[in-house]
Amino acid sequence: MIKITDKIKAGKGAPLFFIAGPCVIESEELCLSIAKHLKDVSKRTKVPVIFKASFDKANRSAADSFRGPGLLEGLRILQKIKKVTGLPVLTDVHDPSQVEAAAEVVDILQIPAFLCRQTDLLFAAAETGLPVNVKKGQFMAPDEVVNIATKFKAKKNNRLMITERGSTFGYHNLVVDMKGFDEMRKTGLPLIFDATHSVQRPAGSGGKTGGDGHLVPLLSRAAAAAGVDGFFMEIHPNPPKAKSDAANSLHLSKFEPLVKTIIAIDKAACGR
Repeated sequence: MIKITDKIKAGKGAPLFFIAGPCVIESEELCLSIAKHLKDVSKRTKVPVIFKASFDKANRSAADSFRGPGLLEGLRILQKIKKVTGLPVLTDVHDPSQVEAAAEVVDILQIPAFLCRQTDLLFAAAETGLPVNVKKGQFMAPDEVVNIATKFKAKKNNRLMITERGSTFGYHNLVVDMKGFDEMRKTGLPLIFDATHSVQRPAGSGGKTGGDGHLVPLLSRAAAAAGVDGFFMEIHPNPPKAKSDAANSLHLSKFEPLVKTIIAIDKAACGR
């Protein structure tokens, strides 16, 4: 079990929690609206929720895709969300040069899947002392996450979480191997399931990533039965109009019903 904030813990023996929000910061107004909704859901369901959004999407398929407002403006918006809603916030960092500034604002740093083996980036994130959520790369076998853990131990940071987001399976497709959860459990690290990126079809729509958003509830129920510690979901009030990950984002209105379903399955499977 690790401490994320004063009120949220993750791992064996800790309550279920959720990380949710839009893929990218589209505007301050949109982020605040989503964050306020998440706050209300958290109160009604009594489940901790962490707000997430990226200030920059550095790995978009097309060169002209919307990337976000950038580091400084993005952090300003995230800081305001913390102040207004009281929710803890998480954001991605893509380069060691971004880590110090992000760590001054956010509660949790996140390492994108494509960068999960970048030693300098992992070291920089670990050295902040903050909890860090590392997305397991689509190219990485479950037993390889021990190498990520070793890098964090070298920097004496024991606040690492691992997120499963599917593995590459042929062209433009991902698959989630539920057996991998058991393998990753051997590390003792908190295990999170990324329900929305797992249904992506990377670059499956030519110049942009496609996806099967309707499958998010199905895979979420399976992961809940497998006993993961938390869930990561990208949500949006109008997914078809989202500026990033439109095809795999969950509609905002469907978040609370899915949370309640997951809670029920988790209680039956894990007794939490």
